[in-house]
Amino acid sequence: MKIAAIALILACIGLYIGDYAIAKNKPLVSVRVQPFYAIHEKNGKTEFDYSVPPETQTCVSSMLPHLGSNPCWYVTKHKTRKIEI
Repeated sequence: MKIAAIALILACIGLYIGDYAIAKNKPLVSVRVQPFYAIHEKNGKTEFDYSVPPETQTCVSSMLPHLGSNPCWYVTKHKTRKIEI
């Protein structure tokens, strides 16, 4: 049981290091993200304002976040960004 736990921890460390090495050698990718405002009104309703221009967000081609950026699979899955007001 102890050996299996140590092997699992070493496999996770190896996965992270390998993913970092791949991310370090690939260029960062830019993805357009559409932010919008979620304005909470006094009557309990929420108004959504999409008049904000799209932003460019950098992402890294990897499984895990590295180099201060989220992975591209996550950014492309979340192309809208809600700003609560």
